[in-house]
Amino acid sequence: MQDFKRSRRLRSSAEIRSLVKETNVHISDLIYPMFVVHGENIKKEITNLPGQYHYSIDQLKDGVQEVVDLGIKAIVLFGLPENKDEEGSEAYDSNGIVQQAIREVKKHYPNLLVITDVCLCQYTSHGHCGLVKEGIVVNDESLEKLAQTALSHAEAGADMVAPSDMMDGRVGKIREALDKNNFKHIPIMSYSVKYASAFYGPFRSAVNSAPQFGDRKTYQMDPANRIEALRQVEADIQEGADIIMVKPAFAYLDIIREVKNSFPMPVAAYHVSGEYAMIKIAAREGLLKEEESMVETLTAIKRAGADMILTYFAKDMAKWIRRNS
Repeated sequence: MQDFKRSRRLRSSAEIRSLVKETNVHISDLIYPMFVVHGENIKKEITNLPGQYHYSIDQLKDGVQEVVDLGIKAIVLFGLPENKDEEGSEAYDSNGIVQQAIREVKKHYPNLLVITDVCLCQYTSHGHCGLVKEGIVVNDESLEKLAQTALSHAEAGADMVAPSDMMDGRVGKIREALDKNNFKHIPIMSYSVKYASAFYGPFRSAVNSAPQFGDRKTYQMDPANRIEALRQVEADIQEGADIIMVKPAFAYLDIIREVKNSFPMPVAAYHVSGEYAMIKIAAREGLLKEEESMVETLTAIKRAGADMILTYFAKDMAKWIRRNS
């Protein structure tokens, strides 16, 4: 008789496959991004992000209720300002759109984890993530505005802040501002490894944040670089980051694994708008099965080492998990 390993014995039924399954995505792993806008009675689907919506504050409660009902424990808020200026002043306005949204969500859902994106790009007239002087995105001058933004979110009731700007030193500056103002308990989820990716297009359209000149390659990372990612993570940990993030996720599974293997820290991965939209649009054209592609993709991100996943599929994945658990 031929001597070979019969691996198929453990694939022979759904029950056995479930028993030996190595990686499971749990609802508690999922973080759902939400977009808030000024105005009233607005729940408008985002053209380039099928199934995602712009919510005005008065409609936000119903949108969040669905998230809570599905058992998702965390959301991350992105805001669209009414007015933009060179300084991105609504980003750190105590009555800015995100600050209003935080208060509204926490009023109705005090136990939901509210994470806030800390950046200037949606709020600046030039669309860059920091201040611009003489055509250059300046680093050190931007840090104070980013720290003010994070502090204003904490004051409004945010449970966690997530700086996504990629300015050098911003984690330390934000940690200092939070600590000095009695917010030592507020954790920082740092976009430590954020690549200058082509996969952000639908998001930039959704929040109208495309840069008005140049690009973001002077502060976001070169997609070709791996070792640099480890340097970025190490620097952010030293400055006080509590959770480190890799963005995008699916195109950078190797980086997620490398970061997880190298640092004893919680690792987040952002399955970004372009990665999401590709599946949605391909499924719409009959090229992929949407649900199977979603599950396979998010499982791969978890298998690579992500402890938590920011994804526009969070609600759909939660429904799938409930049906299959």
